Amino acid sequence: ELGVQEPVGFWDPLNLSSGGDVASFKRRRSVELKHGRISMLATMGYITPEITGKFPGYLSNSMNLKFADVPTGLAAISKVPALGWAQVVAYAGFCELSAGSDDWKTGTPGDY
Repeated sequence: ELGVQEPVGFWDPLNLSSGGDVASFKRRRSVELKHGRISMLATMGYITPEITGKFPGYLSNSMNLKFADVPTGLAAISKVPALGWAQVVAYAGFCELSAGSDDWKTGTPGDY
């Protein structure tokens, strides 16, 4: 049966995989791995500046904004310039659309 994992067996309490085929299952597994890894990196990005400190220098010379002036967490949203967020979104899009996007079709997801 598709999705069976020992010792639990098939576990889908919300019935999210009903009506799915093998290709959908493999794609979902690949996407889950990718998003889990991004979540782990985001957690490290939140914790690391608190432990090791922040980069020296300026985040934005034109706004006279230093890295040290940017708080961690959600408070950073209002401090980072719009072009900075555009760079973050562009990089996230690049990661989503590049390497590993079709690995569920050709191999085992997560084996790079």
